Amino acid sequence: MSGVLVYSERPPLALQNLTFAASLGYPAAVAVFNPEGETWSEQYFKHGAQRVYCMDDPSLSGLQADVVSEALYQIADLAEAEIVLVSSTLRGREVAGRLAQKLHAGCITDAAKLRSEEGQLIATRYSLGGKTLSEQVLTSGRKVIAVNPNAFQAEPLASKENGEVVEVAPQAAASPVRIIEQKPKPDTGVDIESADVVVCVGRGLESEEDLDMIQEFADIVDGVVACTRPISHDRHWLPEERMVGISGKKISPSLYFGIGVSGQIQQMAAVLDAKVIVAINNDRNAPIFQNADYGIVGDLYQVIPKLTAELSR
Repeated sequence: MSGVLVYSERPPLALQNLTFAASLGYPAAVAVFNPEGETWSEQYFKHGAQRVYCMDDPSLSGLQADVVSEALYQIADLAEAEIVLVSSTLRGREVAGRLAQKLHAGCITDAAKLRSEEGQLIATRYSLGGKTLSEQVLTSGRKVIAVNPNAFQAEPLASKENGEVVEVAPQAAASPVRIIEQKPKPDTGVDIESADVVVCVGRGLESEEDLDMIQEFADIVDGVVACTRPISHDRHWLPEERMVGISGKKISPSLYFGIGVSGQIQQMAAVLDAKVIVAINNDRNAPIFQNADYGIVGDLYQVIPKLTAELSR
């Protein structure tokens, strides 16, 4: 038994993991549920998939973790997958645990990095509340690993253009979970996980109205506005989809601005993969300066307008 199976409810993240899977030298496959359109499989083939396992079932439309994990269990056995890579999203983490139990496999979630060394997969995870990094290796025969978004870059293979589509008949029993009501979250139209520039605000922002000043600056640097937990959960100035931190989104932009952000480890652990970190804080002893590539000690209400004016010239 050998092979890698990739799944994510978000296709761009599946492509990221598939790029890594294709580099391992094992047969790589992707599981897709209820696909739409006629060319949905082409991108998977271009990114290294040899097979795309497709399952159409109305029960999978809600992406319930118990139903999805059972469907993945069937596909993993059919694909003879030794390794299953899922995205460590809120749903993906639950699916990973359920699937590992069904496969009698070892499981790692929230893998910040993943590499192959001497035939083993070594996962790097944040430990002790994000204060340190640890490396973990699964010794089980089968392995399920949930990888953080943007741990890999999706890169198409020039020599790969087609593969085999395998239709899989669903065999899952009805879920014991009954959905009473569904309410869609407001669509903010912003994906901070894929943004190249992120402008993050923290407690230093005094008023919700001052977000306009931050947004103006973000527009100048072609960035998106994000926030720390107090801004989203305590003050409710921004939705939770924009929260950066261990309990929120983990990001890896090219450029990160921490504005009025103290830089506690629970927040910084989620941005340490940023290529450049810029800190703006009036407290020269703020922890964020320990991780910043560039720092400005000053009042954000004086610094941000000046930066905006200078950059808009």
